[in-house]
Amino acid sequence: MPTLELGYGPGAVKFDYDSARFEVLAPDAGEAHPLTDAEIGAALEAPIDSRLLEDRVAAGDSVLIVASDATRATGSPQIINLLVRRLIQNGIAPGDIAIIFATGIHRPVRQAEKVELLSPFIAQRIRTIDHDAYDASQLIQIGIDANGATVEVNRALKEFSKVILTGAVSFHYFAGFTGGRKAICPGLASAETIKATHMLALDFERGGRRAGVGAGSLSGNAVNEACEHVATMIDPAFMVNAIVDDRGRVEQVFAGGWRAAHARACEVYASSHTQLIPEKRELVIVSCGGSPYDINMIQAHKALDMATWALKDGGDLVLLARCQEGTGRDDFLRWFEKPSSVAIAERLRSNYQVSGQTAWALASKTERYRITLVSQLPDDAVRQMGMRPAPDLASALASLPESSGYLIPHAAEVIPVIV
Repeated sequence: MPTLELGYGPGAVKFDYDSARFEVLAPDAGEAHPLTDAEIGAALEAPIDSRLLEDRVAAGDSVLIVASDATRATGSPQIINLLVRRLIQNGIAPGDIAIIFATGIHRPVRQAEKVELLSPFIAQRIRTIDHDAYDASQLIQIGIDANGATVEVNRALKEFSKVILTGAVSFHYFAGFTGGRKAICPGLASAETIKATHMLALDFERGGRRAGVGAGSLSGNAVNEACEHVATMIDPAFMVNAIVDDRGRVEQVFAGGWRAAHARACEVYASSHTQLIPEKRELVIVSCGGSPYDINMIQAHKALDMATWALKDGGDLVLLARCQEGTGRDDFLRWFEKPSSVAIAERLRSNYQVSGQTAWALASKTERYRITLVSQLPDDAVRQMGMRPAPDLASALASLPESSGYLIPHAAEVIPVIV
């Protein structure tokens, strides 16, 4: 029997599977390989819809580099190291460069994580800024959104003369894709601005998601358009987005104007990460891909969301997600006091919270499918969220029918589409 390694936290679970029973859904690896510094440099020398970085940022400028937090694998140690070196070579003083982590409403980046995300060389030499979406002293009003709400972002975005975005592109379950404008909003927005943009994902009148909102969708996606609107108010000088492999290494780089380079990255990503399938099946076994994609339940549910595209209604889904940091927010389980998606939606209507939207998305899946979770979460918490706990993959499969199905080892990176 063939063996597949399913990522689980920093390690992996080996699974011997019957190839006649399971079809593996994975991104098209093609001829991809980790890029060298020289190859990334070549991408910076051929920017998309932009002048060269050296023409956009010059001596005398102060530069703010926006970096993703520990919930994303973006190739940032290599990319940010190269960016900082180019800026210094172009006359920017190291003291005029800072790096801010786009944490949104996630927890702060820990010191050890900063070293991992930036490389020891950069972490020791360049000042870093921690964003807090709830700290009014950090925030500044920069305009009004399409619905008349005040737009607030971290004041550092206006205190530096030039802003450079970094990050990686992958599917996002309601913004369409990660990367690009998301470094600004929700990454560096206030909690209220994040709330205003995220709630556009839901249709409170009809119930469920708003039309046009979903993984792989940008055009007509209200959440994407709202986040782009906020990013336009900042007008970043340059952007570098990557597509990374399953080990977080840079495979492709898209540099230049933040709109055009991001759009091109999304197009390329979708072409290699959309899996055509003949049908939905009764059983799907899913790994998020390991850390950081399964760092907590809020992150892990994104893989679950997209994996259900390959699952028949009423089917069984087994999710491997270590969740070593728990659910992701202290208030997350409180949304399941009345665990139905209808009850959660009613609470959201009167008191919208981003964690509640994630709870609603999860409840919508547990009502439609039977989900078994292999994790480090307490069994009671798993049951409260509407899932069946299992200590390991073998135990999870023991009580399930021997249906044919799909194996998705990196479910956060794959959209299954019926031919």
